[in-house]
Amino acid sequence: MATVHDVAAYILSKFDEPITAMKLQKLCYYSQAWHMVWEDRELFPEKIEAWANGPVVRDLYAKHRGQFVVQNWQWGRPQDLDDGEKESIDVVIENYGKLTAQQLSELTHREDPWLIAREGVQDGQRSDQVIPTGIMHAYYLGQLD
Repeated sequence: MATVHDVAAYILSKFDEPITAMKLQKLCYYSQAWHMVWEDRELFPEKIEAWANGPVVRDLYAKHRGQFVVQNWQWGRPQDLDDGEKESIDVVIENYGKLTAQQLSELTHREDPWLIAREGVQDGQRSDQVIPTGIMHAYYLGQLD
């Protein structure tokens, strides 16, 4: 199984210029969500938390903390991704990659997985609540209809 670092490295390899750390986080989130729908398996094992600005993988954050933009990811091995994993990420980039970090964040704020994980948490308040992959899978599977 790939790691979130492999996914981040692959995503960054698809952009000609640096992207914001927040955009990288959201693209990893959507890659996980849609891969579960299309392949019926998780893309990476790391947990995704419902932070104030949207879904965040703490393991990624630990590496890019303090950086507004990122261009390469030395902690991942994109060559370790299988063809199905790469295809899922490619489709996510094709459909979400043109959106800004802010647009992606706003989009996640309107979707059930983030909303459910933040139930009882005030707007803007810190939270480390995990977004359950089962809720992600069910929600995005429902979006296919």
